[in-house]
Amino acid sequence: MSLLIRASALTKKPVVTLDGEDIAQVKDVLYEGSGGSVIGFTLSGRGLFAGPKNVALPWSEVVGCGRDAVMIASDQALQEQQDLVASHDIGERNVLGARLVTDTGVDLGAVVDVIVEAADVADVVGYEVEASAALGGDARNVLIPLPDALSVSGEALMVPAAALDFVSDDLAGFGAAVDDFRASLRGEN
Repeated sequence: MSLLIRASALTKKPVVTLDGEDIAQVKDVLYEGSGGSVIGFTLSGRGLFAGPKNVALPWSEVVGCGRDAVMIASDQALQEQQDLVASHDIGERNVLGARLVTDTGVDLGAVVDVIVEAADVADVVGYEVEASAALGGDARNVLIPLPDALSVSGEALMVPAAALDFVSDDLAGFGAAVDDFRASLRGEN
């Protein structure tokens, strides 16, 4: 079973063991340089005066990810943050605030969050954008599905123009929109 969740909702989530030990909280989400999958999390301590930790949590060690916590088998799942970063192609670019445009040049708006599908792997399946004039531009946020492979330039993020047919306003139905969009790109619809 998978869960669609905003990346911003993952930050500050407690990281707990199967034994119920509260060992950390998610500080940041780490993505592959291509932007297509989550490789893990940087962590911080729990509590008012706790700061960042030098350990990270690889996604492969996550036993469960829910709305209330990230669960791991034990604190042995953690590894040195520098080792996790060194073992993956992690891009230096933060997509928040980046412009999202179609492959035909239509500006869809600025990215305000990343939508992640958390299951055995954690994939980026969409962006939440502050809608531009092309999408009504009434200061609302909309969800735009992403294809299986992402296109990123130095200036903007790109999606096929067909994504406009699958824009959604709510996270609850967004999974079906992503599936339908990807099926349409493969010619299955």
